[in-house]
Amino acid sequence: MADNAVAKQPELTLQKSGVLPALDYWTSAVEAVYWTASKRDNPLMEAASKAQEELQRIEDQIQQLQGAAGANHEAQKQLQALHDRVEAVKRQMSGELTPWERTQLARHSNRPYPLDYIERIFPSFSEIHGDRAFGDDAALICGIARFRDREVLVLGTQKGRDTKQRVYRNFGQPNPEGYRKALRAMKFAEKWRRPIISLIDVVGAYPGLGAEERGQAEAIARNLREMARLEVPFIAVITGEGGSGGALALAVADRVLMLENSIYSVISPEGCASIMWRDSTKKDIAAQALRITAKDILELGICDEIVPEPPGGAQHDYDAAANYLADALEKHLSQLEKLPVKALLDERYNKFRNMAQYFRVEGAGA
Repeated sequence: MADNAVAKQPELTLQKSGVLPALDYWTSAVEAVYWTASKRDNPLMEAASKAQEELQRIEDQIQQLQGAAGANHEAQKQLQALHDRVEAVKRQMSGELTPWERTQLARHSNRPYPLDYIERIFPSFSEIHGDRAFGDDAALICGIARFRDREVLVLGTQKGRDTKQRVYRNFGQPNPEGYRKALRAMKFAEKWRRPIISLIDVVGAYPGLGAEERGQAEAIARNLREMARLEVPFIAVITGEGGSGGALALAVADRVLMLENSIYSVISPEGCASIMWRDSTKKDIAAQALRITAKDILELGICDEIVPEPPGGAQHDYDAAANYLADALEKHLSQLEKLPVKALLDERYNKFRNMAQYFRVEGAGA
């Protein structure tokens, strides 16, 4: 009898328990905060960031409830609808970011760094140290690894998460010995016919006195020349910041890819604003004028593909970001491996030779 009484009790659904309405109200509140901020003359990045964080918390709650809902199809349907709504808001927020807001996302402290991608994409990574001339540089990492049944050389700049790591990594700014170490590794990869993949997230080459004394400009210039001559497939990926010659010294490649919220520029927006208007607070105007976003760089013909990120940015889901990048690398690497050496070198030369060319086309009767 007791069992029958229990069986006749109405099922406590997510709707009746108040959990789903609470999540729905929470989502509506986050939407209202973001839309209010987006209608201002100068949308606040802090408001968008807070909204993204709250949406991520809601997403975590939905995942927990989906596990608890079990075989309750009605509850699963309601949760999926709410999940789709959260994802739609995230995508719209990402699409409406200004160039300066994307710059802030590219610099986000929780954004995955090259070592995070190496951990997820390149198993059996064996790091190479030292330039055999001066020393090692922890800001620039390189090593042999495996990528989907092939051996490759991986290069990457590493910023560090906390103060101790940032000091050890020199805040991700390579010294000349870092670039010379990278060149030594690239020559090694060329000798053994290994493709090269470069993961770039750097504000710029280190501008200190010691770096200049040890030939920073020469190291960068030599890398530019030698990368143009490498007889193996070479893919460069801007994962965060691609700052000036410090990034270019690792990016004279057959394919240049950019993550959706990365930037690539000859100077930072703050630096540009300080030079042009003597006012670094005009960095948002400079960011727009410089055309530094992935979409702008693709339109200018400097990069070859924009790699999508999870809704809200790569910092919200390292694994998904790594999967998107791995698929893009596989596609381009498969294409490049089919080219003979001469065609590979010719295409690379023409790619960079044809950049930033602007001509006036005169009429036939002129």
